[in-house]
Amino acid sequence: QPPALMRIVIAGGGTGGHLMPALAIADALRAVNPAVEPVLVGARRGIEATLLPKRPYRHVLLSAEPLYRGAWWNNLRWPFIAWRVLRQAGQVLERERPALVVGTGGYAAGPVLFAAHRRGLPIALQEQNAMPGLTTRLLARWATQVHLGFPEAERHIRVRPPTRVFAHGNPISPPSTEPGRRARVRGELGIPPEAQVLLVTGGSQGSRAINEAVARALDAGALEGMWLLWSTGERHFEAQRRFDVPPKRQVRRFWDPIATAYSAADLVVARSGAMTTAELCAYGLPSILVPFPHAAAGHLARNAEALEQAGAAVHLPESALNGAVLADLVQDILRRADRLAAMSRAAAGRGHPEAAERIARQLLEEAAVK
Repeated sequence: QPPALMRIVIAGGGTGGHLMPALAIADALRAVNPAVEPVLVGARRGIEATLLPKRPYRHVLLSAEPLYRGAWWNNLRWPFIAWRVLRQAGQVLERERPALVVGTGGYAAGPVLFAAHRRGLPIALQEQNAMPGLTTRLLARWATQVHLGFPEAERHIRVRPPTRVFAHGNPISPPSTEPGRRARVRGELGIPPEAQVLLVTGGSQGSRAINEAVARALDAGALEGMWLLWSTGERHFEAQRRFDVPPKRQVRRFWDPIATAYSAADLVVARSGAMTTAELCAYGLPSILVPFPHAAAGHLARNAEALEQAGAAVHLPESALNGAVLADLVQDILRRADRLAAMSRAAAGRGHPEAAERIARQLLEEAAVK
């Protein structure tokens, strides 16, 4: 008979920033040890309800809901929701009997981790941001391992022995090591080898503020000297498609895979989500980061500040963003080859393309102890 699979439950989701690390860890666990069966747990209301059915892992969706920071009155139902979700989480754990439970954040992770701790199961956390989220801050002291995407996050958590804290970086799909990939990708996109290429992306949802600033800069003729790869997001594409004049300006709803655009770019304008910044560093890409200003606990601003202090990025608050400011900043960075190269080195120095594998090996070590 084939050996019994070791099950590891990975709870996280709600947004891509919590789900994609969970999937990257699941992929790495299977790559390191095919005898491991990752079981993904998320929320019915999260992005995982759409994405997990397309992935090769068993998964469970709980009836969890987020904490509402604006419409606070919706939180009055939380005692009833929490009881139901904890019961569902307990049923999952009883059925799966995992060797380890891993949380990557989001509103489904907390109940699963809490239920696991109550049952004496070892728990591990993966925190993406420089400012840890609520789940990490509350549960770090109970975890056997805490994996940080930003080393700056360690000062904001409290742990006690025997918890081990690692700063391997955020788990992503690593860049291709194919020789000559940059030249090949540029050739496929019709971009000359000597061109300066600006990539603009607002993440999976797109950013109205970034898109409007780029549009104003283009209308003013302020970005004439460079080639542009622009991901607007689905909702904003129609408003900006007039700028799509290939090959010099290529405007798309999404760059899929984003690795293609990263491989061709010299400079990136982006939001400062943890997974985006992890990818930028893995590719050694200088960036101008415009954090979403309404993120919980200002954690996106903390990400941008951390990379700015490392010399890898410029933090541009959305309140200071307009077409002229953005164009001046882009031009200043691109015209100074020494600054561009220094930012690239600093980004690469913060890059952890091997993070998913390292995290997986540490988790498997913990699971084997059990």
